[in-house]
Amino acid sequence: MSSAAPRTGTSPGLTTGVRRLAVVLVLGGLLVVLDMVATIIALPAMVAEFGSSLPVLQWVTTGYTVAIVAVLPTSAALIGRFGAKPVYLAGLIIFTVASGLCVLAWNVESLIAFRVLQGLGGGLLNPVGQTIALGAVPPERRGRVMSYLGLPVLIGPLAGPFLAGWLVDAASWRLIFAINLPIGLIAAICAARLLPRQPAPERRRPDLPGLLLLVPGVLLLVLAATMIGDSRGAVSWPVLLALLVAAALLVGFAHRSLRVERPLLQLRLLRSPGFAPGTAVLFGFGAAYFGTGTVLPIYVQAVRGDSALQAGTLGIATALGAGLTMQVATRLIDRVSARRVVLFGIVTGLVGMAGLAAAVAANASYPVIMIANLLLGVGSGAAIMPAMTDTLRRLSPAETPHGAAIMGTLQQIASALGIATSATILTIMINAGAPELAGDGIAALLVLDRESRTALLSALGPATGATYLIMIVPIAAALVTALIAIRDR
Repeated sequence: MSSAAPRTGTSPGLTTGVRRLAVVLVLGGLLVVLDMVATIIALPAMVAEFGSSLPVLQWVTTGYTVAIVAVLPTSAALIGRFGAKPVYLAGLIIFTVASGLCVLAWNVESLIAFRVLQGLGGGLLNPVGQTIALGAVPPERRGRVMSYLGLPVLIGPLAGPFLAGWLVDAASWRLIFAINLPIGLIAAICAARLLPRQPAPERRRPDLPGLLLLVPGVLLLVLAATMIGDSRGAVSWPVLLALLVAAALLVGFAHRSLRVERPLLQLRLLRSPGFAPGTAVLFGFGAAYFGTGTVLPIYVQAVRGDSALQAGTLGIATALGAGLTMQVATRLIDRVSARRVVLFGIVTGLVGMAGLAAAVAANASYPVIMIANLLLGVGSGAAIMPAMTDTLRRLSPAETPHGAAIMGTLQQIASALGIATSATILTIMINAGAPELAGDGIAALLVLDRESRTALLSALGPATGATYLIMIVPIAAALVTALIAIRDR
């Protein structure tokens, strides 16, 4: 196994060609981030229109994430069989077409199905884009080029909440998917013209048995968490059965991956120095950060009765904190200890999550909530992309696509579990805090008049805050992992 070149203390600039390449990849990444942010803001409106429960509607985001999990592990094999450029273009086209279908969705089931199709396309963009970008520069410049790929995390959450909130309040949640159509078309044209041609692919087939073990295993794991939410916290025999089958499938997948010559995911890389700890940090922090992303919009719209635009505005603090910090922190690890940067990010994120738990529980003013959100955003910006970049640059060029696929898959699994768990906890806490809702939770809150909602505020604020408090646990686990296991190269 080759190792990355040592740092020289300087970070050379990027060539014009690499910058153009990065801009093309940023455009595709922006498409996915805008859609993700907009969907989170629109969830309460979807609950209201379809008259469904939050755990069911949560599959609009969870189904998308599970679809990403289904396709992400195949990215390295697809690159080997067809080449990076065709795979990236296919992902863009599938995502854009699925966005158009989401506009036409006629019920919850059709919307979830079209979101799954979106996930199958969007799931290819990040790992394939990272492979293309990292292959274009030497190891000592990878922090800088990865900072470009982090730009969608700055631009998308800044523009997305305002745009989504305005569209939901003024027209319909359907328009949040319609805006993907022109962006997707432009991104596909630019990618077709500017992405580099690469050597002839290996033409090897993906590991189909591995895929048939991984995807149902993840699906059942997330489904079990959702079933707990629908059953108001009861762990029934169907839930236990789903958990046992999921565990068996995932253990079988891991066993196969370590034994076959060309597995779906090269889990042997987890034995590489620094790879397993970096991936564990991303898993724990990502589960909490992405998992609680839907909590604040629901709190603002369902608990406090304010607009979707107000919910989107509160997300600006997180976006600014995450995006700006990511640009600095990801470049910084080319010159200073990545461990220090990542530890700073995790600790700051932990403080931000605890602050959100306290502020929401006390039904604090929105400026106070925004400060806690800002801290969480700063923490994520210093933890997620720097940890990913430092972990991937330890790998050789041949190992990078496989490493990106593993990290992306586990991060999406963490996100799916985090989202399902947060929705389950929030539903259980709201039903317990307001039994007069008769167990209908979020859907019942959305149709209450302001006077009735205000009467419940003192109970529902602490219920929502408890969700943030419980989700501190995976961040704390990430902190312990980073302190014990992450070492500088």
